[in-house]
Amino acid sequence: MPNNKAKAAPAAVNASSGVGGHEITLEGRSVIIAMCVGQLGSLLPHVVVPSILAGFLIPEWHLTGAQAGLLAGSGAAGYMLTVPVLATLTDRIDARKVLIAGSAVSSLGTLLFGLFASGLWSGALFNAIAGMGFAGAYMPGLKALTDRLAPGDSSRAITLYTSSFSFGVGLSFLVSQLVAEGWGWRCAFFVTAAGPLVMLTACWLLRPVEPKPATGRLLDFAPVFRNRQAMGFVLGYGAHCFELYGIRTWIVAFWSFVSMRHSDAPLLKPIVVSVVFSLLAMPASILGNEFALRFGRHRAITAVMLCSAAVALLIGVFADRSPWLLLPLILAYAITVPADSGALTSGMSMAADPNFRGATMAMHSTVGFSLSALGAWAVGVALDATGGPLNASAWMAAFAVLAAGILLGPLALYWSRSQVPQP
Repeated sequence: MPNNKAKAAPAAVNASSGVGGHEITLEGRSVIIAMCVGQLGSLLPHVVVPSILAGFLIPEWHLTGAQAGLLAGSGAAGYMLTVPVLATLTDRIDARKVLIAGSAVSSLGTLLFGLFASGLWSGALFNAIAGMGFAGAYMPGLKALTDRLAPGDSSRAITLYTSSFSFGVGLSFLVSQLVAEGWGWRCAFFVTAAGPLVMLTACWLLRPVEPKPATGRLLDFAPVFRNRQAMGFVLGYGAHCFELYGIRTWIVAFWSFVSMRHSDAPLLKPIVVSVVFSLLAMPASILGNEFALRFGRHRAITAVMLCSAAVALLIGVFADRSPWLLLPLILAYAITVPADSGALTSGMSMAADPNFRGATMAMHSTVGFSLSALGAWAVGVALDATGGPLNASAWMAAFAVLAAGILLGPLALYWSRSQVPQP
């Protein structure tokens, strides 16, 4: 654990503690607030494609499950291809500069989708451009945050930042579906394209911070691979992202299936379920990190992942049963899926070599979003192979895929602990 007596900039005025368990500066608090609010804007277009897949894009573009998964995962693929360079650059230049460029590209890609997308491949292209822009916003945003905080303030500050991700996703689900239902799916892209401009505004509130001069090649990840403790969290995060993005891509389609089978019962609409599913992630991530601080990071993360796999399998088994049985399971899943997120990311950041923190964050994000794209596609393939999204047995297969993905996380953490002490 970092030294509790770490000091912030001398000129800063101390404010009450509350983030990280240490006395933090007024400037530090302002940075945390600005970055969390900015991230909400960055995330406004984040799940617009999954939000409208089942109701608009699949029937209009005649997509199979695999094609729909590919379309939804294209944003994560664009992110994955770009983040190694952009996040590693933050070891050499102020992350604030990367944030500005990334936010602009994210907004542009979203706008282009609304204007010109007409099928799978054009949609995937524009969604990938938006994902490339988001690669300049999420992890560079985390680096911009940690660069401006005293070392002892990082764990809970990082968790607040990562958990606000979930609130932003819930907002994206809500706005995207409401606008699409009211004014058409293209308008959903026009409206959400304005979100990244909030992060641009937040960037102007950050004081410039230049990192220490870096040595070596830009994309030299050898020091990251040698850090076995950090790599355990990176690989665990990949398993988490496989599950998280798999369910986020298909939650609207799944609850639409449930609603169609029980049309005579008063049910929550898919928009409500998807938003609540995302909003529960924020307290779940914060509480998950608190459990990690109290009971041990590896132990807490492993317990959460095992519980999440069990809940996923139960949802699959009971996919054709009463919605009043399924709804509590979905809400439980909304807690177990993100509960490991903050603990994994803060664990990675604290285990990273300070001289290669940007490169470690780049690897963290590359692995995570690579498996995000794979998760969205793999669930679609499972649905196609077992009868399609109108078949209960197909959803059993889909949730089995999600459970198998998250069970790789405990294996990665066990591997990392076999050589280094638990943090």
